[in-house]
Amino acid sequence: MYLSTVSRPAAEEPGPGPRRRRFALVSGNVVALGTVSLITDVSAEMVAAVLPLYLVLGLQLSPVAFGVLDGVHTGATALLRVVGGFAADRFRRRKLIAGIGYTLSALAKLGLLLAGRSIPAIGAVIAVDRLGKGVRSAPRDALITLSSPPEALGRAFGVHRAMDSVGAFLGPLAAFAVLLVVGQSYDAVFVTSFCIAALAVVVLVLFVRERPAGEPTQQPSDPTVSVREAFGLLRGGPARRLVLAAAMLGLATIGDGFVYLLLQRREDLGLRWFPLLAVGTSLAYLLLAAPLGVLADRIGRLPVVIGGYTALGATYLLLAGPVDGWPLIALTLALYGAFYAATDGVLIALAGPVLPARLRTTGIALVQTGQALAYLVSSVLFGLAWQAWGPENAIRAAAVAVAGVLVGTLLLLASPSRLITRKVPR
Repeated sequence: MYLSTVSRPAAEEPGPGPRRRRFALVSGNVVALGTVSLITDVSAEMVAAVLPLYLVLGLQLSPVAFGVLDGVHTGATALLRVVGGFAADRFRRRKLIAGIGYTLSALAKLGLLLAGRSIPAIGAVIAVDRLGKGVRSAPRDALITLSSPPEALGRAFGVHRAMDSVGAFLGPLAAFAVLLVVGQSYDAVFVTSFCIAALAVVVLVLFVRERPAGEPTQQPSDPTVSVREAFGLLRGGPARRLVLAAAMLGLATIGDGFVYLLLQRREDLGLRWFPLLAVGTSLAYLLLAAPLGVLADRIGRLPVVIGGYTALGATYLLLAGPVDGWPLIALTLALYGAFYAATDGVLIALAGPVLPARLRTTGIALVQTGQALAYLVSSVLFGLAWQAWGPENAIRAAAVAVAGVLVGTLLLLASPSRLITRKVPR
C-alpha cells in the first residue's frame, strides 16, 4: 500500500539531465556521512567484538545480567532519540546534534578504561555510548533522506549502510590484531577504539554539509516545530503504523552478542577467534546492502524488509538445528548479515516518504525509539529464557516470535494483494 513502495515521479523528461542523474549513484553528502559511519563503526565494532567475551567469560556474568546490559547497549537511552530528533528539527541543526552524539560515543570508549571490573560502572558507560548513538542516528538518517530524491532512497541508504558495514567488517579485525599483538589486554582495544572514533568526529565537522542541496532555506517567519506538532505524527495513520511495526520487529531481535555466544558455545571456538564472528556478518552485510537497497527501490521496500526478518528467523532455527561445524558458522553469519542488509537502512527508506520534511528527524527518531525499546525488552526476555529453558529452547522461541511479528507487520503496513506485485514504474 502506501508504505510498500515509493513511486518515481510520473513524468520524467527524457533529456540528458535526468539521464545523468540516473547514473549518479548518491550525493556527496551521503558519501561524507557514509565515511563518518565507516570510521565510527571500526571503533564501535572493535569494542562490540570483545565485549560479550569480556563480560560473560572475563567477568562471569550470567545470561540474564548480560541480557540486561545488552539491552541497555541499544534500548535504555532510546527515548533520548526522540529528544535529539526533535531538537534537530526545531533548530534545523542536524549536523550539530549528530556531532554531539558521535562525540559522546567516542568519550565512552575511554570510560570503559575507568570502569574497571565494576558492572554498574560498565553499564553506565554503555548507556553513554548508546546515548551517543541514539542522539546521532535520526539526524544522520534525516540528512540522508534530505540529500536524496525519494525514488532513490533505497539506493542511498544501501550505499551508506554498505560503507558503514565496511567499518563493521574492519572493526573486529582491528580488535583481533590488537589482541594478537598485546595479548588479552582489553584496555588496548578501548584506547585504539577511542582514537578512531575521534577521527570520525573530525571528518563530520569538515566534510558533512548542514543543509543538503535542495533543502529550502528556513525563513525567520517560518514557525518552529512544536512538541505538539512532533508527537502529532503518532496521530497520523502511516507514521503510527510504522512506529508500531518497528516496535514489533524489535521484539524479534535478540542481539548480536547472544547469536555469537550461541555459535561459540555450540562449536567450542577458541576465545581469540570470537571477534572474527562479527567479521563474517559484516562481510555479508557489506556485499548485500547496496544491491538490496536498489532492489527495494525496484520491487518495494516492505517486501525486502520482510525478507530480511525471514532470514533472521532462519538464523535462529540454524542455531537450534542439526547442522554443525563450518557449514553452521558460514550459513548463520551469511543469513545474519543478509538480515541486517535487508532491514537496517531499508526500514528508514520506507519511512522517509511518509514523513514531512520539517518533521523528518523526529519521525525517524520515533521509529528508531520504538524498535530500540522493544529490543531492550527482547534482550532481557531472551536472557531469562536462556537461563530457564536452556539456549536451544530459548532460540527456538525466538524463531517463533519472528514468525509472529512478521504476520503482525504485514497486517499493519500492507495490503496482501499488492505487497509483492507493485513495483516502482520505470
